[in-house]
Amino acid sequence: MIPSATPARLGILAGALGLIAVPMVGQANALTSTLASGGAPTVTQDRLTPTTATAGAATSAALTLHAGSCFTAKTVGVGVRDAAGNNLDFPGNRANQRICPSGLSLTTGARTFASGTYSVFGFYQDQAGAWHNLPAQSLTVSANAGAGGGGSAGGSGSGTGTSPVTPPAAPSAPTGSPVPGKALTWSDEFNGPLDSTKWNDSTTTSYKYGSHNPDDNKLDWITPSDVAVANGTATFTAQPSSHTLENGKQAWTTGLLTTEGSQQGFKVKTGDYAEARVQLPSAPGAWPALWTWANGGSEIDSFEYHPDNPNLLELTNHVNSAQKYYTDANAVKPGQWVTIGTYYGATSVDYYVNGVKVFSDNTGVGANWSAYLILNLSISAGQYHPAPSGSAPISFAADYVRVYR
Repeated sequence: MIPSATPARLGILAGALGLIAVPMVGQANALTSTLASGGAPTVTQDRLTPTTATAGAATSAALTLHAGSCFTAKTVGVGVRDAAGNNLDFPGNRANQRICPSGLSLTTGARTFASGTYSVFGFYQDQAGAWHNLPAQSLTVSANAGAGGGGSAGGSGSGTGTSPVTPPAAPSAPTGSPVPGKALTWSDEFNGPLDSTKWNDSTTTSYKYGSHNPDDNKLDWITPSDVAVANGTATFTAQPSSHTLENGKQAWTTGLLTTEGSQQGFKVKTGDYAEARVQLPSAPGAWPALWTWANGGSEIDSFEYHPDNPNLLELTNHVNSAQKYYTDANAVKPGQWVTIGTYYGATSVDYYVNGVKVFSDNTGVGANWSAYLILNLSISAGQYHPAPSGSAPISFAADYVRVYR
């Protein structure tokens, strides 16, 4: 991305947490895992909802669990398997979650199911990289309008029959394009391994040295293993590396996905609407973004985000200069899932948050504009926004990227 003269300038993002497919384990007792540190905390799934849902209705899961002693899980989420064993997990895994005897509650992103019976279970990944499934229970999805999604957790936990106290659910993702007359033309729902026909995860011409770009106040060193796709989510994780940048600073390995250099070589163009559903990071130094690049420019930043401005998104047109700092304390905050979209109009680029237009720049991209998509997690070097405050990994997640034309 092109540096801005304003201190709030955001940059590119991309890092990755190692996710893999989680095989289901259906034991009905609390799970004990041995972590890399040598400890063996017992992790207990206290409550898991829903146990019922309505076919076609957006449904989120709520998970409450606790550990016998405190440890940090690399990932926590809720898995789903259909009768054939297919992976239909809820989106929105949480990265770097502290699990203690006092408990942890989380609410996933929403998804829809066809009618039928499913197995659902909490899961987590320990710091050694091993995946652990918690006890499974049934989710019955009915075609009847009266089959609501609630109920107490089954299979394990307290069995009190009362609803768990959980954080507010992330807003359900809008369906379809908010721009009339558009049809889905390209997408990645991140439902399987990273699709190399759609993405290049190793280099970009937007970085001066291909894999890194210290001149843009970034500590990034693009590393393919730092983007992992599993359980319906692409997770980017950044961490300190042994690489030294040209300016003498220590680099952080991180992940970046771009359509440039992929087998498909897909480009967005004038008149397209693109959106991504992402979970905003909370760690100092995180700098995620969805943006475009081609031929040394053509940059439109659908969003950039820095946790030190926790309720602010930077929306920027670098083709025909225009920018807005959009603030929303409810929709934009660390840990929040939010849907961010951009209509690349010839005379106005329009920006959307959770399906609602929040800014029209009235400058546009012109009639013949086109560019590659980039989704990534950059790490700030500290010039405009704080650099990382320690060496702990920093993560960012995406549920999907979609383009309509």
